[in-house]
Amino acid sequence: MSLKKYVTSLILMFTVLFVEGQELKLSGIYQGDNLYVMNPFAANGVGFCIQEVRVNNKLSTDEIGSSAFEIDLSQYNFKIGDPVSIVIKHKSNCQPKVLNPNVIQTKSTFKVSKIEVGKDKVLRWSTTDESGALDFVVEQYRWNKWVKLGKVKGLGGNKPNQYTFNVSPHSGQNKFRVKQIDYSKKPRYSPDATFNSLSPFVSFKISKTEIVFSMPTMYEVYDGYGNVVLVGNGTNADISKLKVGEYFLNYDNKMETFKKK
Repeated sequence: MSLKKYVTSLILMFTVLFVEGQELKLSGIYQGDNLYVMNPFAANGVGFCIQEVRVNNKLSTDEIGSSAFEIDLSQYNFKIGDPVSIVIKHKSNCQPKVLNPNVIQTKSTFKVSKIEVGKDKVLRWSTTDESGALDFVVEQYRWNKWVKLGKVKGLGGNKPNQYTFNVSPHSGQNKFRVKQIDYSKKPRYSPDATFNSLSPFVSFKISKTEIVFSMPTMYEVYDGYGNVVLVGNGTNADISKLKVGEYFLNYDNKMETFKKK
């Protein structure tokens, strides 16, 4: 065999070895449950699809030579909330399936022990029983709806956690809350925190190019079709690029209309 043919055969051999080995990866946190796996036959009909399973880089001792098996996570002495990484190595042209991957996906389980807004206009909340580190979304109720203000990264764990977020209350009574959204896409909410602001009500004047508010305020501008065309926070809103017509203006805790001339 010539050197060229020998090298070509080596390349083909290593290519075959590469495509025969594929991986299915999952990561999450331990929450006390085990994973169940469907293990089809290999494409050539010889043996099962899965070749090995590793949990946090340790070779699993679970019996994988069957059409379905359980990955027993309890044997690794995990604590609730510990990170878990699963690597399932399998043959090509077949695809194993994890039946319940959600058991290691982060769930929203937080409990709020206290939530309030101080005179310094800082929202503070204390939590326990966070099974995983999920973002908290901070919301304020104004203009007959809950408005997103921002996010705070969750710390996770079962220990007590403390969080803060600077807010901008409108005049009068305010309501704030936080929420988390996990893999289920269903939000979980905290109780409302109320705050009574003694700030004067905001007024505004309008010209062809801008809206000038008497005090800094959050604002939204909608067109006649209900589309948001302008949002901001401050004492001025630039409306020079808006078309002539009627618009809806949300500001402070009020909802009004105005005409762009």
